[in-house]
Amino acid sequence: MQNRKTTLAATLGALALAGLAAPSAASEPADAEAQLAAAIQAAPDDRRDGARVLGWTDEGKVVELRAGSNDLVCLAARPGVPQWSVACYHESLEPFMARGRELTAQGIGGQERIDIREREIAEGRLPMPREPRTLYVLHGSGFDAEAGTVSDAYLRWVIYTPYATAESTGLTTRPVPGAPWLMAPGTAGAHVMINPPRPDANP
Repeated sequence: MQNRKTTLAATLGALALAGLAAPSAASEPADAEAQLAAAIQAAPDDRRDGARVLGWTDEGKVVELRAGSNDLVCLAARPGVPQWSVACYHESLEPFMARGRELTAQGIGGQERIDIREREIAEGRLPMPREPRTLYVLHGSGFDAEAGTVSDAYLRWVIYTPYATAESTGLTTRPVPGAPWLMAPGTAGAHVMINPPRPDANP
């Protein structure tokens, strides 16, 4: 437990130093229980119970719905966004993810958002692990809180491997349906993409 507290304190300290958007201390949203149940669907079954869970207020602020006891952070689907999507990722990616949310809230997206985070990582202002770290992304058309099921569920994996290249990994940098490939090689945001075939895809 002490190690967990130390890790959380270090993460929050890094967020404060980097000026990142840490979860708000505001009260939980009315649908906090449903958001929590939905968010953890992206995590492996054996990691769900201990994951830290972040949710959204009606004002679009991120709040902590549950403290964690393992190394995963799960983020609920943002209300009002057309595509339902939840994600879970290693806790050391939280500064990177939080900065992305902050820039999005400022209306900054696309390549500009990528460039800003890349620059801040290079300058040492944005913490980013150098070892591989996993992100799970689950898309769907909705979540049935009572049944605990996601409609039209599609899970994909992203493994962040900062500054990895085709030469250092042996992976292709071209998309390969159903197989791993390396995206953004040589950058701080380099990551292995694994997109399984969609169930409704034509053969």
